[in-house]
Amino acid sequence: MDAAVTASTAADAASPIDPAPAPNGASQVSRRSFLKTGGTALVLGFVVPRLARAQDAAAAAHGIMTPEAASAAGIQLNAFVSIDTAGKVTLVTHRAEMGQGAYSVVPQILAEELEVDLAAIAIVVAEGDPAKYGSQLTGGSSTVRGGITQLLKTGATARDMLVRAAAARWGVPADSCKARMGQVTHAASGRTLGYGALVEDAAKLTPNKDVALKERKDWTLIGKPVPRQDTPLKVNGSAKFGIDVRLPGMLYAVVERSPRFVGKVKSFDASKALLVPGVKHVVKTERDIFGNMREGVAVVATSTWAAIKGRRALIVEWDDTGIPDVSSASLAAALKSSLAGKPLGFKSKGDVAAALGATPAVDVTYETPYQAHACMEPINCTAHVTDTSAEIWGPVQAPDWNRGHLAGALKLPMEQVKVNMTFLGGGFGRKAFTDFPLEAALVSKAVKAPVQVVWTREDDLSVGPFRPGAMYHVRGALKDGKISAIEMTMAAQNLMAQEPGDTPKKPNDNVTEGLPETYLETIPNYQFGDIPLQAPVPVMWWRSVYSSTNGFAYESFLDEMARAAKMDPIAFRRQHFDSPRLHALADKLEAVSGWKQRKAGEGYGMSLTYCFSSWAAHVVKVSKAKAGGITIDKVWTVMDCGVAVNPDVIRQQVEGSIVMALGAATTHEVTFAKGSAVEKNFDKYPLPRLRDIPPIEVHIMDNGEAAGGAGEPALPGFTPALTNAIFDLTGTRVRKLPFDLKKV
Repeated sequence: MDAAVTASTAADAASPIDPAPAPNGASQVSRRSFLKTGGTALVLGFVVPRLARAQDAAAAAHGIMTPEAASAAGIQLNAFVSIDTAGKVTLVTHRAEMGQGAYSVVPQILAEELEVDLAAIAIVVAEGDPAKYGSQLTGGSSTVRGGITQLLKTGATARDMLVRAAAARWGVPADSCKARMGQVTHAASGRTLGYGALVEDAAKLTPNKDVALKERKDWTLIGKPVPRQDTPLKVNGSAKFGIDVRLPGMLYAVVERSPRFVGKVKSFDASKALLVPGVKHVVKTERDIFGNMREGVAVVATSTWAAIKGRRALIVEWDDTGIPDVSSASLAAALKSSLAGKPLGFKSKGDVAAALGATPAVDVTYETPYQAHACMEPINCTAHVTDTSAEIWGPVQAPDWNRGHLAGALKLPMEQVKVNMTFLGGGFGRKAFTDFPLEAALVSKAVKAPVQVVWTREDDLSVGPFRPGAMYHVRGALKDGKISAIEMTMAAQNLMAQEPGDTPKKPNDNVTEGLPETYLETIPNYQFGDIPLQAPVPVMWWRSVYSSTNGFAYESFLDEMARAAKMDPIAFRRQHFDSPRLHALADKLEAVSGWKQRKAGEGYGMSLTYCFSSWAAHVVKVSKAKAGGITIDKVWTVMDCGVAVNPDVIRQQVEGSIVMALGAATTHEVTFAKGSAVEKNFDKYPLPRLRDIPPIEVHIMDNGEAAGGAGEPALPGFTPALTNAIFDLTGTRVRKLPFDLKKV
């Protein structure tokens, strides 16, 4: 059942990336050689309507097209599915694989309607090309929910063309033929032809519009726990990550950056660094932080180790005149004082002040810390820049963004810039940032050679970007046991306001991410506000983005309101939504966790969050540890992500989300002193160990809802479920993260 997953890009067959043989004997397929097969293969793509010009509206509405038809219409297709004369299917994917299972679930969707064995599908990773693929950002848990409809339609359209080709050859009605497992069969005569034998005839047909899709009850692949196709490559070491890239004549570099977030190179002495064997160059370079250029000094050598030793011998004098002395204490003080000011309001209803009255039922502040992404694969990128071109290879989440950034910064035509994605050893939002590819490109340009820039763990944890810390002031009132008013104000750095001169005057409307919108339909009075903090700390998306912090505040607040109303937390939430879907989710959560049978001396906490079109409900059970503190006994999670393409992949994402949330809640945070991060490696920023991970039981709702995200939605609700459980057991309310389980 294994699809052939190659680790490299859709670059030329002569790509300098060392292409690993794919499993099952499948070969690497380059985009160029792939397109050359167009005359003897069935090739289809689909159109992103927003990319089509107005005059192409009719063609765009068609959706599925052949390359020839697209070319005649003057538009580019955003993805390709090809079937060659041997029956092998090639699928070009435009999103990254960074652990979320994209290279398993995407072909699984295609195979469902195309009616082929997964072993017949080879994957080619698309180059960065926004004109052709639109957004290639891998984020927001969007790969499946954003592409499932077109993938199903593409598979169904190709299958329909093959069936029509077979029917024409046999002189029988198309509806008397059926496709299954890469073959078309005419049952009445017993004749059968493989897809490979039909592609030349099928390629001459015009795709039918709106080919009927299967009903869900007829799916044979979607909903099945098919093994991940990238696992064998990662186990046997043949998967190619960014750091595995090798080019002829390449050099390796590390960069000495300012120990503070802001600082210019006043001078540097490279004499001792150049004496280190292997060191070839020492050059001043730059890093682009949202348009703010940060200076550094790159040591370029024949190996990464030689470059690191050379950097140790390097002497740099920094000029950080006039730079604020940023620390965790100063940031916390600024957040706290700003909460007393007037927020930028953006969503309100009713008369909140009147409903809150003089003594709200709940009037509290929650606080979440800055966090690092801490991807297991260190930040790295390989670049080869000449006077007329630039090409990079690396673990990037947004190849299209990188292509545009490189073209602009290097002043090259877009078509002279090429971006190749590799596997990502974790991303979590960090590798969507375009700073490290540009840094590699600038070093390559300076030394006139292909260069791989590698960040050490200390580099990564020291300079960011980070998830911003946040502080929330929340007040709530009750009437007849229900919420009558919410006033929520968030103070934090604004992720979207970091360009030079940015002074946010518009509110950050992400403040409500993580709060189920359906609650707002039943709450008569609410006011949400944002207080953007300006600080020199670079910040960036982190897994589940604003929900990662908002979820803690909202679900803690709802638990506190339920306690104030003297109600069961699940029953309290139920009375604030009418959705049968949510009631079914709550029913399932109660049933699997034994919520109604919990006993004295056991602490149970729950949460219910919405993130990237999916619902996640958690129950955490805790007890008092013999050695003191709290033990997490078990976690139950019920996921409602609509279409569950691959339940195993979803379970993996839920488990990974919970582990990441556990670390953010209890074991690590980034603190700052004198304008720099204090925690520089895993000894001070400890990730959860195996012994820290509680049993996790995952249940997936089976319903007819549309596909939602899976990679992130389970993260926001874990922490409040845990802290709510701790309150249930001990009466102690945790309102600031992280906290030590041993000291609760």
